[in-house]
Amino acid sequence: MGAHLARRYVGGADSEPDPLRMPTFPPDLGLPQRPPPAPPEVLSLARLPLSQRDFCSHHLLALLRCRRETFPEPWSCGELKHQWDSCEHRDYVMRMKEFERERRLLQRQKRRRQREEAAAAAEPDPPRDPGLTPT
Repeated sequence: MGAHLARRYVGGADSEPDPLRMPTFPPDLGLPQRPPPAPPEVLSLARLPLSQRDFCSHHLLALLRCRRETFPEPWSCGELKHQWDSCEHRDYVMRMKEFERERRLLQRQKRRRQREEAAAAAEPDPPRDPGLTPT
């Protein structure tokens, strides 16, 4: 556990994305942008906490509605709970893919920069004109 943290602090911090900041590369470079399934007005009317307003909030709203309608029997909403859990898992996997994409793009940018610096350092000096040397 903690291998991703050790990678960030021990070595390669310049090619490791900061998980607390927004991605630095535009989203149209790789994965398609996902629209939120429920509008923010509906989520605020349902009084969902900000921590649960994600891409699976429409499943959570259906689950809460089912639990409210079938109050003494919460086990009757098992299918909706399963849908919400699987959506949360898919969302987690998608966020990890976005993080890996960001990490790979940062590594690619670092390799390109190093290659350009090496090519600039390997270029020979231009020939000097012997007639322009000061005497």
